Amino acid sequence: MRLAIIFLLVSSTAFPEDGAILFKIKCSMCHQAGSGTRAPLPEVLRRMSRNSILTSLETGRMKPQAAGLSHDQLEAIANYLGMPDQPALTTRSGDCAGDPPPMSDAPGWVGWGGDLANTRFQPANVAGLDPAEIPKLKLKWAFGFPGASSASAQPSITGGRVFEGSEDGTVYALDAASGCTIWKFKAKSMIRSAVSVGAHAVFFGDVQANVYAVNRENGALLWCTRVEDFPTARITGSPALYRDRLFVPVSSGEEGSAMDPSYECCKFRGSVLALEIEGGKQLWKTYVIADAPRPTTRNSKGTQMWGPSGAAVWSAPTLDPARKRVYVAVGNDYSEPSTNSSDAVLALDMDSGSILWSRQFTAGDRWNLACVNPDKANCPKEAGPDFDFGAPPILESLQGGRSLLIAGQKSGNVYAMDPDQQGKLVWESKIGRGGLLGGIEYGGASDGEYVYYPLSDWVEKDPTAGGGLFALRMETGERAWAAPPFKPACVGSAGCSAAQLAPTTVIPGIVFSGSMDGHLRAYSTKDGNVLWDFDTAKEFETVNGTKAHGGSLSQSGPAIANGILYVTSGNSMPGNVMLAFSVEGK
Repeated sequence: MRLAIIFLLVSSTAFPEDGAILFKIKCSMCHQAGSGTRAPLPEVLRRMSRNSILTSLETGRMKPQAAGLSHDQLEAIANYLGMPDQPALTTRSGDCAGDPPPMSDAPGWVGWGGDLANTRFQPANVAGLDPAEIPKLKLKWAFGFPGASSASAQPSITGGRVFEGSEDGTVYALDAASGCTIWKFKAKSMIRSAVSVGAHAVFFGDVQANVYAVNRENGALLWCTRVEDFPTARITGSPALYRDRLFVPVSSGEEGSAMDPSYECCKFRGSVLALEIEGGKQLWKTYVIADAPRPTTRNSKGTQMWGPSGAAVWSAPTLDPARKRVYVAVGNDYSEPSTNSSDAVLALDMDSGSILWSRQFTAGDRWNLACVNPDKANCPKEAGPDFDFGAPPILESLQGGRSLLIAGQKSGNVYAMDPDQQGKLVWESKIGRGGLLGGIEYGGASDGEYVYYPLSDWVEKDPTAGGGLFALRMETGERAWAAPPFKPACVGSAGCSAAQLAPTTVIPGIVFSGSMDGHLRAYSTKDGNVLWDFDTAKEFETVNGTKAHGGSLSQSGPAIANGILYVTSGNSMPGNVMLAFSVEGK
């Protein structure tokens, strides 16, 4: 058997039955109960199409883990796991009839937070919804993403159009009212970021670290710039647009590469870049870790180790034009030695990229996925708790001209810093126990009076654990109210959980929060009572004829504009749908 496995790994050809062996060798350590990685279990993967699994392995999020395998071997894994691909539907394309009207300048929701400060707050005059109308929200239309089993990107809305990226790298421009397709553009790989919309172009990044500018009227490519040559570099946070510059965060999948004991861990460093929006020229690039990685020790298998490394920037930058600053929250170190810029919030000069100050919240947090692998050769000797920041900071103005920079961490802590005093800590509030899959994952929202954070605290073996929504007073961090989690109705389904990872979105009087059980709920900002609840984890008839269903709500949150709420659904419980809700008759 050992000789057969060795032959399989070095051979360029694989037979269908080899997929089970390849999956066991390369994938099963993560895709099993108790792995601590939140990777889909095999029973979830078997609900995905073969093409979507192959795309993920070749150009998507699993490309680092698939390194070294041939196309035939990857196809064998996809054929072993996935369902046969559905034939393309030709009876209804979903394209809009006739020429679409030109885009207007009507305000909407653009990029990750809806504003430069990443508050995820939509004022009443733009939201077009008031609290009394929320219980009347009904499904207006559904759009299915072809060839996808995950819906991670967040919609952007402006000028009567919705811009949305998908797992297979297609970016769509849809009519905001009907969901029909105006144009589509095919990027080189998966899109996880929201789209930023400028006067003439839309901007987004993919998981191969490419940044694109596309004509917003017709979808024609204007330019494409690769911002990082490191093999597993990727863009997961949304590029932030201000005037003639695009600020881009860079993360990586090297934490997954470290699971291979023969991999020389680790060499990636997180960074932030500024690009000109005309042509994509790089103006500056700042690595979060100043020192380049160098050889350190050897692991137990004799493989050369490298460091320092890590400090990926997973989320969107927060822009502060008044102070001419860019704020980013960053992740953990991947290998030894430790740095003082990991698990931190940094302020960068908007013009030059120089680091003005850094506030670290968890020192010595060295961690990679080898730490949950049976073979821990590449796991740092004193592994940290993996308390990185996956959520962007929120910048809020207070009375008297003061400001607060607020950040939520996977530790379960929320911090408020003074941006005018080198990030000095103003208050700290703990809402959960934290952990590898715990605390605050993808972000909160603020309405100026309260800041609202959902809690993950995912426990893989207990789908009823975790979850809840917390309202903290802006000035003090004092807890105003806490809404308990709901027992998920999907208990028994792989990927089901009460945990709330998805970022919240707030309009006057209402805060929206999604859950891993597929439910999107509207809570009163006064007391946390639930006023509306919709289960997205089901099949939908779509405007483009694509077979679609929802799943977990995880990596993105709702976007709201002109009386319509838009949300994508599908992650741990897979899905491939975007939903639009409105009040009937409006």
